Amino acid sequence: MHENSAGGGAAADRAGGPLLAAPELLARLGDPRLRVIDARFELSDPAAGRAMYAAGHVPGAVYLDLDRDLADPPGERGRHPLPDPEALAERLGELGVGSEHEVVVYDQDGGMYAARAWWLLRYLGMDGVRFLDGGYRAYLAAGGTVSVETPAHPPATFTVRRRDDMVAEAEEVLARLRDPGLVLLDARAPERYRGETEPLDAVAGHVPGAVNRPYTRSLGAEGLLGTAELAAVHRVAELPAGADVVAYCGSGVSAAHLVLALEVAGRPGVRLYPGSWSEWSRRGLPVATGDEEAEA
Repeated sequence: MHENSAGGGAAADRAGGPLLAAPELLARLGDPRLRVIDARFELSDPAAGRAMYAAGHVPGAVYLDLDRDLADPPGERGRHPLPDPEALAERLGELGVGSEHEVVVYDQDGGMYAARAWWLLRYLGMDGVRFLDGGYRAYLAAGGTVSVETPAHPPATFTVRRRDDMVAEAEEVLARLRDPGLVLLDARAPERYRGETEPLDAVAGHVPGAVNRPYTRSLGAEGLLGTAELAAVHRVAELPAGADVVAYCGSGVSAAHLVLALEVAGRPGVRLYPGSWSEWSRRGLPVATGDEEAEA
């Protein structure tokens, strides 16, 4: 089913936001309104996530694979293009995740894979989706029990209400490279942003005008940094109040984590460029190198 609509640390201290603390999840396990999604994955070993799930997971959790479920096959739209919304909705329904449910997503440690799932579910129109702060590691540390059983939830209906205003495509970014109202944030490691190395894509560098905000700076020892710390490391106060902020990375995965961190830091509404550098560089679009802020 498909409808279009406009869209739009210390998780316990940020109640009502996108984060959920592990003790809160423990208290909710067994709630029939709740569904838990395990999104663990390893880019270097695509089979690792499913193996981790089989070895032990949050009781009742279903598994979504980055390559098979949370992305279409690599191609002209990048290494992890957005999946077909209806196909993902059908998969969610098969797993027993419906539009009526509240959903919690997790990965190994509260990183980019769960953030991709969190972002996609919101993009498909789900409001009641939370990100487990600290991930599976935090769940275990909080005393969570482990299951090796694959749950058999009743099939459900997930109705797609796609929020296209959460997305920026390459054509728009290209047309607005000199637009002062557009702020581009590159979530990759500094050396990749500067063009000093590029282990995955054919061209090194970044989208002209983008500034570097590595997503890894959002993470502390136990999960996301606190709200004030996130705002400081990502220099949220320097983002103009009316600016259109767009995040990208290598293939639209770690940038979803930056979108999450900025929302927690008090800057909601950051859009994602899903194709990111893997699409941009493949298409031969303009490239910059060096540090734009240092050279300003």
